[in-house]
Amino acid sequence: MRFEGTISSGSYANMTLSKEKSAEIRSNWETIFQQPFKICKVVSYGIDVGNYFSGVVLAVCEIFPGSLSSCFNSFYYCKCHHMKPLLFVIGIVLSMSATSCIKTTHVKDLKPNILFFLIDDQTKGMTSCEGHPIIQTPTIDKLAQNGIRFTNAFVTTSICAASRASILTGLYEFKHNFTFGKPALEKKYIKSSYPYILKESGYQTGFIGKLGVKLEEQDSSLKEMFDFCKLSPRSTPHFEEMSDGSKRHSAEIKGDQAIEFINSQTSNQPFCLSISFNAVHAVDGNKTPGNDGHYPYPNSVAKLYEDIEVPKPKLSDPIIFDKHPDFLKNSMNRERYFWRWDTEEKYQINMRAYYRMISGYDQVMERVIAALEDRGFSNNTIIIYSADNGYYMGNRGFAGKWSHYEESLRVPMIVFDPRNPRNEKSTEKIALNIDIPATILNYAGLSIPTSYQGQSLIPIIESTDSESWRDWFFCEHRMDNASIPKFVGIRSERYVYANYYEQNPPYEFFHDLKEDPDQLDNFMNQSQYAEMISEFRTKTESIK
Repeated sequence: MRFEGTISSGSYANMTLSKEKSAEIRSNWETIFQQPFKICKVVSYGIDVGNYFSGVVLAVCEIFPGSLSSCFNSFYYCKCHHMKPLLFVIGIVLSMSATSCIKTTHVKDLKPNILFFLIDDQTKGMTSCEGHPIIQTPTIDKLAQNGIRFTNAFVTTSICAASRASILTGLYEFKHNFTFGKPALEKKYIKSSYPYILKESGYQTGFIGKLGVKLEEQDSSLKEMFDFCKLSPRSTPHFEEMSDGSKRHSAEIKGDQAIEFINSQTSNQPFCLSISFNAVHAVDGNKTPGNDGHYPYPNSVAKLYEDIEVPKPKLSDPIIFDKHPDFLKNSMNRERYFWRWDTEEKYQINMRAYYRMISGYDQVMERVIAALEDRGFSNNTIIIYSADNGYYMGNRGFAGKWSHYEESLRVPMIVFDPRNPRNEKSTEKIALNIDIPATILNYAGLSIPTSYQGQSLIPIIESTDSESWRDWFFCEHRMDNASIPKFVGIRSERYVYANYYEQNPPYEFFHDLKEDPDQLDNFMNQSQYAEMISEFRTKTESIK
C-alpha cells in the first residue's frame, strides 16, 4: 500500500499528505475498526483520488453498509479529529457521488496472496484439531476453525522426494519420474510447475526451506520459478549458530526468512510463498534419542510434555508385525524401528521430542501469519497446510513410511480462505498432494495445465460441484532401494489394493476398510472379494 495520497487533477491537485501523517491516520483507522485497508481506484469528475484515500472510502463503505453519506456520518461519529484532511477528501467524493461514476475493486476481486506450509514426515492425527489428546497446535487449530479440513487427505507416493516433485508438478511419480536415485526433474515439468506459472503471470513467488527435488539446470530453474529463494542447507532439522553465538532452530530460521519476504511485499502485486519445513523429519545420521540427536526441537518448546507419558502405538501388538511377509519384516520400515521405537525409554524420549517439534513449527506459523496481519495482507491471503507423507511411529512394528498402509499415505490438510471463512468445516472427500498445485493456480485465477493429474479442491471447498468427485486414487512407490519394496495400487473409499510387483512371485494385499479399518488382515484369498480384486488389479495395471 502507498502511504501517501495525492489528488492528481482538479482544483485540489496540490493537496498531499506526508508519509508520516498517512501512517498515523492508517494506524488510528485500523485501531478503531480492527480491519486493514482495502485498495481500489476512485475516479470522479476528473479528480483522481490515490490508493490511500480510495482505500479508506471503500473500507468505510464496507463497514457501514448503505449510502456513502451515512458512511461519512458514521465515520465522523468516531471522533477521528486528526483525520480531517482525509475526511475533507472523502467529503469531495461524497458531494459528487450522485452524478459521478465510482469504480471500485473489492478484496474478492483482487488476486489473492497464497501462503503454503508443507511439513515433513507427519501423518494424519498429529494436531489437536484432529483430536490428538496431547499435542498443542493452536495456530493450526485456528486455521481449521475458520477453514476446511480434509479428513481424507493422502499422498500418492509416500516419500519426500517423489511427493514434493508431485506437489510442484501436479503429477504422479510414474509421470514426472523423479525420486531418490533418479535423474533430475525435467525442464518441461518445471515449466508447468505452479511457481513457474505464477511467476510468469505476475505473482511474486518465494520458496523457503527443503525443496527435496533435484532440478534439471538447477540454478536457472530456481530463478525461473522463484523471485525469492532460501533453500535449507540440510534436509533434516538442525540448529544454526547465529552471529551472537546463540543457536537457532531451522524451523525458526524459516520463520525469520518468511517474515523477511512478507515485509518486502506490496499490495500492488500478489504473492505466493511456499514454506517447506524439514521438521518433523528425524535426523537419520544421529540416532541419539531426543533433542541431542534424532529429533531436535526449538528451545521455546523445551518444557512442553515433560510430565507426559506417551501412550503406546495402537497397533503395537507383536502379532501384527509377525503376520507380515518376510520382505516387509526385513525392510527399512523394520530396520529404522530399532533406531527410534524399540525400547520404552527410547520411545518416550523420541515421541516427546517429535511432539515438541510439531508445537515448535506451529509457533513459527503463528509468527508468519502475524506478519501477514501486520502488513495488512491477512484478509486476502489463502493459507494451505499439509505434509509430504505419512509416518509410522511404532505402529505395526514399523518406522518411516514407503508402504501402502494408512499411516504411510495419510496426511493432514487444511485450506483457509479469509474471503470465504468457514466454521470448523470438514469434508470426507479424497484430497491428494497432486491437487495442491491445481488448487493454487485456480485460486490465482489461472488456467490449470491439461497435463496435471490432480484437480483443484475449490469445488469441494466452496461446495459447488462435489458430486462427481473422485472416489479412488492410484498410489505407488518406485524408488530403487533393496530394503524398500516397490509397490503400486489403488486406494478407494472402502478398499485398498497393493501389488508389491518385484517380489517373486508378486505379492498382493487387499483390505476392506469397512470390515477391517486397521488393515490387520489380507483378504486376497477370500472368495467374496475375487471380483473386486480382479477389478482393482486391472485398473492398477492400466495405470502403471
